[in-house]
Amino acid sequence: MRIKCHRIVGGQGVGDVIITRQPINFLTMFNTNNGNVINQNHELFGKSVKDTVLVFPKAIGSSVGAYTIYSLKSMNTAPVAMVCTEQTDIITASGCAISNIPLVKLTDELPVLSFHSRLRIVVDADNETLLVKKIRSFNHYS
Repeated sequence: MRIKCHRIVGGQGVGDVIITRQPINFLTMFNTNNGNVINQNHELFGKSVKDTVLVFPKAIGSSVGAYTIYSLKSMNTAPVAMVCTEQTDIITASGCAISNIPLVKLTDELPVLSFHSRLRIVVDADNETLLVKKIRSFNHYS
């Protein structure tokens, strides 16, 4: 399946997708040592963004969040690419730019994705496409 997107920060990234319907606050949500979401009120609590394609609606919070993205990258715990489903912002864009992390904004609605499958996605920001590369079943509780 191909999904159109708009390039914000160029490049390519390939990884398993991690999706949230909640905004991301880069300043307060992550343990940069392991990439885990530490905000207990967030639906991604306890999950790691390391080596994933992080799909989220938008970022909220302080401009220092760009430094957190850079810290994640420096610690090798960052996503390989990011996809904003609603809006992009200067915090996320600058953090991805200084960290060399591809960032795109969807131009269409994200198709409904099953929570019973793991999706491996190629983010090609330069060609403004997302491509579902592989679908694997997984145990929902693992």
